[in-house]
Amino acid sequence: MNRKIGFIGSGNMAVAIIGGIINSGFASPDEVYSSNRTMPKLMDVKVNYGIQIADNNKEIAETCDVVFLSVKPDTYESVIEEIHDSLNPNAIVVLIAAGQTIAENEARLPNEMKVIKAMPNTPALVGEGLTSISINDYITDQDKMYIKELFESIGEVEFIDEELMDVASAIGGSSPAFVYMYIEALADAAVLKGMPRDQAYKIAAQATLGAAKMVAVTDEHPGKLKDDVCSPGGSTIQSVASLEEHGFRNAIIQAVKSNVKKLEK
Repeated sequence: MNRKIGFIGSGNMAVAIIGGIINSGFASPDEVYSSNRTMPKLMDVKVNYGIQIADNNKEIAETCDVVFLSVKPDTYESVIEEIHDSLNPNAIVVLIAAGQTIAENEARLPNEMKVIKAMPNTPALVGEGLTSISINDYITDQDKMYIKELFESIGEVEFIDEELMDVASAIGGSSPAFVYMYIEALADAAVLKGMPRDQAYKIAAQATLGAAKMVAVTDEHPGKLKDDVCSPGGSTIQSVASLEEHGFRNAIIQAVKSNVKKLEK
């Protein structure tokens, strides 16, 4: 039986998941619902994906079998209070806000509520997402299989211990922003040397995509793959040396540490 999937909030992450599950065929537009504080944003999602829209959050809770809380972390308490008495007792509540734990939201929700914490990323919109998932004790094997299939329709899935979720959020959820900056920097350098920007973005993006896929499918250590590109005395090892001189790897490590520190309470 198909389940109705609801999103309370229509921000960028919710839209990426909505677009991904519809584009992949996992759910049809008539099975997907959303509410939002502002109507223009909600109408944009409806126009783009044909989903059902709700007048208020309670309608989502009453109607849907899976309820995504895709709102800002500081509004979780008030939103859960609003929908508390409207939730289907067998519904699955999906937390996708960084810094929100399963335990603190179990305390806010009705007793024995099924809760998962999921950290997806925006490449879900193009079917290349990565979602880290933790579950509570009330999620059945059938529920887990369904959730896995839902998120696999928009990319890869990793079930992890919740204590690792902040790290997973940093290297999976936030890192696309780092990669976009990297691609932009590559393109800027190419433009500096006379290449048209559109062409520079295309080359830089495809090279980045290809390199990532090499890591994902070959099981080779990234260092080995790097070494394979670096001929003795060549231009690539010269570039690698320059990156090391300017602290490239340390900058990434510090960015992840800063991200995790921000999430820690």
